[in-house]
Amino acid sequence: MKRPWMAPLLALSVATLVWTTFCPALTAADIDPLDWPYWRGPEGNSISRETGLPDSINPNGKPGSDDGSNLLWKRDDLGGRSTPIVMRGKLYTILRADPGTPKEGERVVCIDAATGENIWQSRHNVWSSEVPDTRVGWSSVVGDPETGRVYALGACGLFECYEGDTGKIVWSIPLHEQLGVLSTYGGRTNFPVVADDLVVLGSVVIGWGDMAVPAHRFIGFDKATGVIRWFVSTRLRPEDTIYSGPALAVVNGQKLLISGSGDGWLYALQPRTGKIVWEYRLSRRGLNVAPTYADGVVYMGHDEENPTGTLRGALAAVKADGKGDVTATHELWKKEGIGVGRSAVLKVDDRIYVCDPSKMLVMEAETGKPIGRPAQLGTINFASPVFADGKIFHVEQNRRWYILTPDERSGVVGDFRGSARARNKTTGPTSGDFPSGDECLASPVVSHGRLYLLTTGALYCFEDKKKQHGATEPLAAAEETPVSADDKPAQLQVVPAELLLRPGQKQQFTVRLFNSRGQFLKESPAAFTVLGDGKITDSGEYSSAAEASPTAVIITAKAGDLTGRARIRIVPPLPWKFDFEGLTDAPLPWVGIRYRHVARQMDGGTVLAKITTIPKGTKSRGSFGPSDLSDYTTQADIKIAAAANGKLPTAGIIAQGYTLEMSGENHWLKIYSWGSHDKRTFKELPFNPEPNVWYTLKLRAANVDGKAQLQGKLWKRDESEPEVWTIEMVDSVPNTHGAPGMAGDSTNAEVYFDNVSVVSNSAN
Repeated sequence: MKRPWMAPLLALSVATLVWTTFCPALTAADIDPLDWPYWRGPEGNSISRETGLPDSINPNGKPGSDDGSNLLWKRDDLGGRSTPIVMRGKLYTILRADPGTPKEGERVVCIDAATGENIWQSRHNVWSSEVPDTRVGWSSVVGDPETGRVYALGACGLFECYEGDTGKIVWSIPLHEQLGVLSTYGGRTNFPVVADDLVVLGSVVIGWGDMAVPAHRFIGFDKATGVIRWFVSTRLRPEDTIYSGPALAVVNGQKLLISGSGDGWLYALQPRTGKIVWEYRLSRRGLNVAPTYADGVVYMGHDEENPTGTLRGALAAVKADGKGDVTATHELWKKEGIGVGRSAVLKVDDRIYVCDPSKMLVMEAETGKPIGRPAQLGTINFASPVFADGKIFHVEQNRRWYILTPDERSGVVGDFRGSARARNKTTGPTSGDFPSGDECLASPVVSHGRLYLLTTGALYCFEDKKKQHGATEPLAAAEETPVSADDKPAQLQVVPAELLLRPGQKQQFTVRLFNSRGQFLKESPAAFTVLGDGKITDSGEYSSAAEASPTAVIITAKAGDLTGRARIRIVPPLPWKFDFEGLTDAPLPWVGIRYRHVARQMDGGTVLAKITTIPKGTKSRGSFGPSDLSDYTTQADIKIAAAANGKLPTAGIIAQGYTLEMSGENHWLKIYSWGSHDKRTFKELPFNPEPNVWYTLKLRAANVDGKAQLQGKLWKRDESEPEVWTIEMVDSVPNTHGAPGMAGDSTNAEVYFDNVSVVSNSAN
């Protein structure tokens, strides 16, 4: 399927605007409360109000039979690690496509929630990433109950909006190429969340300009168009990427988005503006647990090093009504030495249920005091427990499932032997095993009387048809303070906040005003100024210069005492040539390259040196421009140094999502798309590069008869270019577009780049 690459970062087309204008929407009263549109349910807290759910299950039963297994249907081809969602009669999930084959990629799947029958799927490649194949489909998709649309963040950073009924792609952004979203450190991928008219996600971003230094950054996208409304950074140089799923809450009349960050802090932001309201330091490393909000309190855990002391792991309860750094002022209680690093806290009434690596703890929510003895579960708890129909449904990584019951005295009761033979005398099995070899990483899902459980081997749907399905009234949602109570502008937002333009292109900017609580007030006229090339009218229409080299522009808008800004990258059409002479850094609009590279005088000219002293940044990729480019050739001169122990680094160039890599450590010249996948299509030749010798690498990418044809050359710079290609590859599942760029691993020693060029194949 052809993807509308980068439409949100380029000027919006009329067709895109028409599509979004007439997209059907539901009112709040029409939204089905039994849907499960977010991985933690309709309330975002892993609680369902449904009744009539199964008291026992048997994954080994016969689907659709009356054998007591309650197994309605099973899909062996839809196993994965991502928690599904259910919305408008359909189940959606993201998982591997063609696993373990040269064609492997990623797919978003839509099936009938009642029958398990296929409706649509959208497949895409994984490229310019080192994500392990077993960690594809880590993030969960999120649905928008108002419009029926579905949003998915892929393992390599591809962020897409789908029409829920048909799978039509509404907008698509390769975030790794265009914003510098990091897709490695083990493949941890964040969970997007829909907040009013936005879809928000957080990730480690290594971008351009003043965002070139790595930070966990939150981004607010217009959910209809994909246009970036706001960008906000947490502390620089975080230790980790994470997969924390945000929580939405209304606290004292103010709507907040609460999320863990890669820097080990817990943040509360205004979801419409990105303004950080408060922050709480919990860990020295990243927070992977999804926060749980209830009754004015946030419950959050981790299993890393604490800010002080020697104990590892902690569970904390934090009052959610603070401002600024609330570490010393709003902590209600904290229990160190509890490793709550993956599974979210479940709060039911006045108790919390907490899964550390091997057991479930039950505690008083107000004090953290334990209730009863810990329930021994197993070894690793990735999934978050779900409460519904008076029961707690839970699965653990080592393929075990549980149906537990809260108990006033013991905390929780059930059979914890993990045996398929374990049986409650009246209702049947209350714990058991999935098939051998399966893992349980996804959380349970409850919707319309059905229980969905996903393992790496299959997707299961259970329903007790002998029971009458129903639901109790959901808790009344907290309401925001009316806008009329505070109609004074306190924040100014310039939209789009981030985009890519070509010379001579125009873009209309809009100024939006918000009150101190982050509520939208109105659009407003403003006084605009431009830092950089181009002009802007009094009404906010910007025109980039007709002739421009790669550069960047800052648009500032001022209304009264309020100011806001937008960032623009200006990138001309091909051809490009960069010799770095006269520069003191990498070209400003290049993504993911500044900070990791420095300009240096060498061999009579200026080169870019990929340095060895960047923590966790010695292995990286960067991109030069738009992702809608195809059929072009990237070329660069590259030299590698040698470490004192003789070890050599790795370096390469990128074209159309493919990398031509010269590796001193692996002794190869290689063309590939997905670096860590040992079965995905690639071509490799033995090669031992010499240190301190300039080589020229050239990679030509072309779309031919529905396939990608890749041709690479390598020669010593002081020698003539060879007439024949050194290495060639054909990819039958092609990347048809992609941003040019460069890659390198300077863990062993420095790498140097010079004379970078990108030209259209038609110009060769």
